[in-house]
Amino acid sequence: KARAAAAFAQSLRSQSASLRAPRLRPPRGRSMIRAAAARTLTRGVAGSAPPTPLLTPTTATTVALATTTATCNISTRALHLRGLASAGATARRGSNTAAGSPHRTLVSGIGIGAPRPQQQTRTQPHQQRPHLQQPSNAMAKSTAKRPRSDAARVAGASATDAAAATPNGGGAATAALASGMLEYINYAWTPYHAVEEGSRRLLKAGFQHISETGAWADLKPGGKYFFTRNYSTLVAFAVGQKFKPGNGFYMVGAHTDSPCLKLKPVTKSVKAGWHLVNVETYGGGLWSTWFDRDLGIAGRVLVRSKGDDGVERIVHRLVKVDRPLLRIPMLAIHLNRTINTDGFKFNTQTNLAPVLATAAKAQLGLDAKADPPAAAGSEAAKHHAQLLDLLATELGIAVSDIVDFELNLCDVQPGVLGGINSEFVFVGRLDNLCMSYLALQSLADACAGDNALAEETGVRAIALFDHEEVGSDSAQGAGSPVMRDTITRVARVLSGGEADAPERSLRNSFLVSADMAHALHPNYQDKHDSEHQPRFHEGLVLKHNANQRYATNAVSAALFREVGKRRGVPCQEFCVRNDMPCGSTIGPILASALGCRTVDVGIAQLSMHSIREMCGTDDVGLAYRHFVAFFEDFGALDATLDIDALPPPNVLGTLNDVPCEHTGHGGAPREPPHPGLAKPSK
Repeated sequence: KARAAAAFAQSLRSQSASLRAPRLRPPRGRSMIRAAAARTLTRGVAGSAPPTPLLTPTTATTVALATTTATCNISTRALHLRGLASAGATARRGSNTAAGSPHRTLVSGIGIGAPRPQQQTRTQPHQQRPHLQQPSNAMAKSTAKRPRSDAARVAGASATDAAAATPNGGGAATAALASGMLEYINYAWTPYHAVEEGSRRLLKAGFQHISETGAWADLKPGGKYFFTRNYSTLVAFAVGQKFKPGNGFYMVGAHTDSPCLKLKPVTKSVKAGWHLVNVETYGGGLWSTWFDRDLGIAGRVLVRSKGDDGVERIVHRLVKVDRPLLRIPMLAIHLNRTINTDGFKFNTQTNLAPVLATAAKAQLGLDAKADPPAAAGSEAAKHHAQLLDLLATELGIAVSDIVDFELNLCDVQPGVLGGINSEFVFVGRLDNLCMSYLALQSLADACAGDNALAEETGVRAIALFDHEEVGSDSAQGAGSPVMRDTITRVARVLSGGEADAPERSLRNSFLVSADMAHALHPNYQDKHDSEHQPRFHEGLVLKHNANQRYATNAVSAALFREVGKRRGVPCQEFCVRNDMPCGSTIGPILASALGCRTVDVGIAQLSMHSIREMCGTDDVGLAYRHFVAFFEDFGALDATLDIDALPPPNVLGTLNDVPCEHTGHGGAPREPPHPGLAKPSK
């Protein structure tokens, strides 16, 4: 290769029209490529005589080495031809530069001899964090101790900073916001972790934790509050300082759950010398994407604990083991020859069990610990001893202190920004932790500062529900009375007990149901209506369905569109094809339960319900700006519209007008006739 490179460099210096490599002569096809490259790179500018070589000996040798190496791979031949042609064009343009200036040849857009572009730092997995013991004080202590990354600090900046992004939603603020979202999602493997992280952020933003089981008599205008239910649903609200009885709630609703595999009550399974874990499918996941992934576990564990007073209690502790513990191995193609023609078919009961260990290694581990075997029928007998030991070690307790647990399997690969321009977000659980994060962040930022609520006449609120993926019919789902109870209690306290204040507040309220939307797939374009094709980087998607699978109507869509338009934030429309079924959201559920106006929106994404999904970074910034605009501007906009008011009088005459047989009287009101001269009716 060195001799060939030297010969090639010599031929360039001597203005040779062909390449003559005395040794290691490549095949004819590669020789033609190099000859074409030489003719391109040594061609001078028209009118100059004699033509000057455009490559110095050093760069010529570099190009020769690069060409020799690249053309060894026949699959990249066309690519390098395009790069060399581009190099020639660039070099010709460079010949017009001032004398003595160095010429730079570009191959595939990278300058030879120039420093390589710095690679983006990969987002690291979030570190394990201390868990909350008591809802209020412990959360405050945990928040105070917890370090926060630079990206998270930038993502937590004010709405004004985020609005400084470029018109299409890009810019440093958007990138920081997307990084902050990734930090949130990478930590929030389960609804419990999502609520825990949301609680920390709200406490740091000045919100006060309250309990559903306590009295709310101390609520006041200008106050900011939140509570949790089952530690998997979170509701937060901020009362405007100009709130009057009967004024509305301006809400963004999302959900904390995502399709996943959950451990069954009896997890222990032994087959063919393997220790497996019994799991149950949750929601409508793309379960084929869970094969051959490195899986960890996370969730909550109920633990026996003694307090300082010596009384034994049962408390719940969160756990997250973010290293590869389990795997669902695929069957080799040699044993399933038709998989590429007939499709990947598997049984979720028999083929979806993850492996934890081999029985032999597991027994060696147990023998080394010399633990007594679990008694038959005991809680410990339902699970592999190594799994229980792992949980106890993570929580710093004894195995005997474990009462029960609710655990999910999760992909341990952290989410990252991807694409050649870092324009994509690659992470699991985008549906719907992306919208949960944006609801949290936009509410916190819209209520930041001493005067943020000074002119607000309503109540700004968010609700992050559990169990949306399985229908929302649970005590902590959107089908529960949690949101109606919240509005009723707040309205009653702030009105001083007015009888109809809660009902008036419900009718004056507005809900943004925020759930991810389906972007147009470049490989499956026929799955979308030709006129309703949401795309990346074009803003939130307004979702419509005449059969009420979405709760959007013309009024709610117009209002939401308008708040974005006034801030220069775009949005787009989606309606499903007539020959395809339509999914649904919490929108219709809450609209029917609360009787309030509702719009269904979401960020466009691909790979929905896969173990790893994707969306556009610009849309994260656009959605954030739209939500902030909704919280800050909706009250004033809504005051200009009353759909149910009677039309003003005199639009079609007066109530004294007598019906006539024609309409040609110009619309001018007439004097009522004498009662005795009234025309008989037909």
